[in-house]
Amino acid sequence: MLRISQLKLPAGRGQEALKDKLIKTLRIKERDLLSYEIRKHSLDARKKPELYDIYTIDVYVKQETQVLRKLKNKNITVREPETLYTLKPVGTAKLSERPVIIGTGPAGLFCGYELARMGYRPLLLERGADVDTRMRDVERFWEGGALLTESNVQFGEGGAGTFSDGKLNTLTNDTQGRNQEVLRLFVIHGAPEQILYESKPHIGTDILAKVVKNIRRSIIRMGGEVRFFTKVTDIHMSWEEVEKGTCTGSNKPVCRLDGLTVLDTETGREAFLKTSLAVLAIGHSARDTFHMLRDRSVCMEPKSFAVGVRIEHLQSLINDAQYGRDNKCKLPAASYKLTAKLPNGRGVYTFCMCPGGYVVNASSEEGRLAINGMSYSRRDGKNANSAVIVTISPKDYKEFGQTQEDVLAGVAFQRHLEEKAYLAGQGRIPVQLFEDFCKNVTRKSSRKVLPQIKGGYAWGDVRGIFPEYLAVSLEEGIREFDRKLPGYADGEAVVSGVESRTSSPVRIVRDDSFESNVKGLYPCGEGAGYAGGITSAATDGLKVAEAVSRIYRPFDIS
Repeated sequence: MLRISQLKLPAGRGQEALKDKLIKTLRIKERDLLSYEIRKHSLDARKKPELYDIYTIDVYVKQETQVLRKLKNKNITVREPETLYTLKPVGTAKLSERPVIIGTGPAGLFCGYELARMGYRPLLLERGADVDTRMRDVERFWEGGALLTESNVQFGEGGAGTFSDGKLNTLTNDTQGRNQEVLRLFVIHGAPEQILYESKPHIGTDILAKVVKNIRRSIIRMGGEVRFFTKVTDIHMSWEEVEKGTCTGSNKPVCRLDGLTVLDTETGREAFLKTSLAVLAIGHSARDTFHMLRDRSVCMEPKSFAVGVRIEHLQSLINDAQYGRDNKCKLPAASYKLTAKLPNGRGVYTFCMCPGGYVVNASSEEGRLAINGMSYSRRDGKNANSAVIVTISPKDYKEFGQTQEDVLAGVAFQRHLEEKAYLAGQGRIPVQLFEDFCKNVTRKSSRKVLPQIKGGYAWGDVRGIFPEYLAVSLEEGIREFDRKLPGYADGEAVVSGVESRTSSPVRIVRDDSFESNVKGLYPCGEGAGYAGGITSAATDGLKVAEAVSRIYRPFDIS
């Protein structure tokens, strides 16, 4: 197999032009080209409006050695077929009960899939609804219906990422092939094949919902079980006669998991579920679970996260800025990623940018309002939106804790901002022109950008949601972004609030074996503080499945 890197074509030429380019580059006849596979694709817009597709391609040809010998091109090399990610159980300890996975976001689903594939017959518990029911519940809420606190944008099958742009890029360093395995599993469960090679892969909410359901069906087909509307309200432990550990240092276990109290949220009935192994894939919004874990002395620590606003521009503005005004190619809605370091030392950056997308009401608690961004797979909405957020550390929010050492002070700070957002919009998403945000005034008109929002919205005081140091940082950051993307700080851009659920405000401490200080309890994914998006959460789920398979043998139902 030959690999061709940095293969360059004028943008938008299509597969036939690519095939012709391959034949010309390899200096072969068409009949000698056996097959080829795109491994990477990106768009080079550095010389806009001249745009280029850049490919890395694996090619199979007749007489490979002779073809390579006559070429003097450092971008053409011989490659061996890549080894696929494989996971086989090597553990010997016996499980008395099935392993339990708490949560069916990306971390829980991918951990459950791998455990089911290896024969562990996992039981997945989801406090919310199956994805079809959940989609209907959320649509009703956006259309003015009541908020369901157990079935919403945050809770339910697929996790919070189901109502997002479905971006699958990650900054996680991947030497084990886990990222590619996650993408491969997405594809075999219904995602478009392009995510395997695009530099910025995405699925979209409409397709992601179908993929999530198909993964669940695979888990069940391989011997797993999934229960919806089943919330874990307590954990049960037995103490062992071992040296007591702490939340730092060796983190040696001091107790062992014995079981869980689970609540059927439809009937209100509680039951005891015996298990000695549970994966905590609870998501970043499981605040009641965080409180329960703290009360049960599960080791947690506060961590930095980020808060801010969503900003909407016309997608045409972003396309012109990224592709050039004179570009005539038919190209997908353009995206961007912007960062700035402010004189006050704070970092401001864009997050979860949604080309052709919508701002959505992502609330999960009565009297509090949080927002997120979402795109459908076509990304054909009129507006682009992105979170603009400022990083805050535990020292910024420690005053919101009940004590100086309250590990959940970050949760209290999030709730404080969400309560102010709820009041600012009188229960609807508060929106404000960027010009008015800067002047600290409120108007009720927009000449350029009509808010593209799922859920009701109201013109209000978005700036007043934030402490002044954060409001100033957001304003200065957006102005700084205008230097990189002209028009970004246009006074008619629309900001909305509050983007408060960017990541978990706590980390559930785990050791090198991926266990918490409670033996048998495995923190996992974004809610536990070990991921920052769909792909990184899914790969963390694979890591935990690996950890389990190193200790325990597959579950024997007999």
